[in-house]
Amino acid sequence: MALIIHDACINCDVCEPECPNGAISQGEDIYVIDPALCTECVGHHNTPQCVEVCPVECIDKDALFVENQEALYQKYLKLTQP
Repeated sequence: MALIIHDACINCDVCEPECPNGAISQGEDIYVIDPALCTECVGHHNTPQCVEVCPVECIDKDALFVENQEALYQKYLKLTQP
C-alpha cells in the first residue's frame, strides 16, 4: 500500500525531506503523498521514514492503493533504475 497523510497534519515540514522517492509534497492544505512514488521506503529503509518522524502520527496506509511487499519492491526497482 502507499501511505496517506490525514487532516491532522500540522504542516511541520519534517516528512517531505525524509522521503527517498520524492513522493511527499505540499498540497493545498496539508502535505500529500503521491501513491505512484510511495514504496513505504521498501528498498531504502526498514520502516517508512515519514511515519517515523511525524510528530502527530497522521500518516497511515492508504486503503485505496493496496500493494504487497513484492509490489512495493518492484516499484522501488523501477523508480531507481538509471
